[in-house]
Amino acid sequence: MMTKYPHLRQDFAASLVVFLVALPLCVGVAVASGVPAELGLVTGIVGGIVTGLMRGSSLQVSGPAAGMTVLVFEAVQEFGLPVLGVIVLATGVLQILMGTLKLGRWFRAISVSVVEGMLAGIGLVLIAGQLYAMADAKAPASGIGKIAGLPGALADAVGNTGALASLGLGVGTIAVLVLWKHMPAKVRTVPGPLAAVGLATLAALAFSMPVATVEVQGLLGSIQPPSFTAFGELASIGVLATIVAFTLIASAESLFSAAAVDRLHDGPRTAYDKELVAQGAGNALCGVLGALPMTAVIVRSAANVQAGAKTKASRVMHGVWLLLFAALLPGVLAYIPIPALAGILVYSGAKLIPVREIVSLWREHRGEALILVVTAVSIVAVSMFEGVLIGLALAVAKTAWEASHLKLEVVDKGAGPVQAYLSGNATFLRLPKILDSLESLPQDRPVELDLSGLHHLDHACRTALENWAERHSGVGTEPVRVTAQ
Repeated sequence: MMTKYPHLRQDFAASLVVFLVALPLCVGVAVASGVPAELGLVTGIVGGIVTGLMRGSSLQVSGPAAGMTVLVFEAVQEFGLPVLGVIVLATGVLQILMGTLKLGRWFRAISVSVVEGMLAGIGLVLIAGQLYAMADAKAPASGIGKIAGLPGALADAVGNTGALASLGLGVGTIAVLVLWKHMPAKVRTVPGPLAAVGLATLAALAFSMPVATVEVQGLLGSIQPPSFTAFGELASIGVLATIVAFTLIASAESLFSAAAVDRLHDGPRTAYDKELVAQGAGNALCGVLGALPMTAVIVRSAANVQAGAKTKASRVMHGVWLLLFAALLPGVLAYIPIPALAGILVYSGAKLIPVREIVSLWREHRGEALILVVTAVSIVAVSMFEGVLIGLALAVAKTAWEASHLKLEVVDKGAGPVQAYLSGNATFLRLPKILDSLESLPQDRPVELDLSGLHHLDHACRTALENWAERHSGVGTEPVRVTAQ
């Protein structure tokens, strides 16, 4: 048996660790998304067993992600839970199509600043929203409303015993997560998220704390495949825009996670197009089951690698453990305090905000840092979809501007012709600057224009340069001598 499956022991041990990390996250993401807790487990099960069996990335683990929480919550509030299944199914079909057309690798071309800005924006909205859940208060709908209303919500909690107990439990959960890495190695064999939720659950029971707990429906009771009438919503522009946002964010997060996981191990590299098909197949099934969308999740994937996983067997087994738990012990969920899950998501949201990257980017590439910050602020201020579009538009504009970098060097020895050297990329974006510089050259002197240093000369620039040369030569001066590319 061991010769046929040489890594079974390592994969089995790793699968248990990933299961224990995934369990509180699956439940927490579902509760924060405004759907039954069991639907988070369904997505985790599909991510483990279905996506886990498929080819793509061998050690990456998929499931419901904190990065999608805000978008899912908005979709459920706006369109209702039955339409969520249609949105997730359409997202999966699009991902399969993109993977089949070999577009997976193109996601690597998306500006890292846009993706990090997107995750930072999601992190900020997630933190703000979950702080309300920790304080047993109702969160405002908009991102700005959530952030602006926090001081008032926290002030109200101070005068309310139940809210104070809830807040204390959430803060305690975050404290356990932050301090867990400083614990002795033997203690750390229990994953931080599980320890934090376990301790919070024990504290709530021991002290009979008046805090909200997870509502349990049972696995089969929570599965609601979308009805035929729900598919009629595909005619809505809002639903189509949400599908595009789901597809863009789920695919980008999964493929960026794959790149990060590849750096953590020496095993086979990710096949990006196959991974996109695997993610799509998982999302299509989640959509049919009316569950949450899935992405590859770096927290679970890193735990899988660090626990010593060698093959995809570990992530498949983690899905099996989630299925057994959901089928045999769903009642245990009813003891889990919601503020503890909110604390886990506040901690996860904080990890989505790349503070160190922003600081280093600001020192080296201020344009990229600006894109990151503007994307994040736009997501908080407007919405997820518009924020991502603003970030992508800024990235494209910055690239276009840099691509049109042009240098004009003028050598005037006082006698003889004035020599002008153009180098770089001459595009219409820099045309006004080129013409201003050339028209400032002495009108009564011959000019030699050297274009041999240009990498690119577009039609607009070529025409403008020819017109300038004609005008310059038309006032009795020697014709402009042009050295071509």
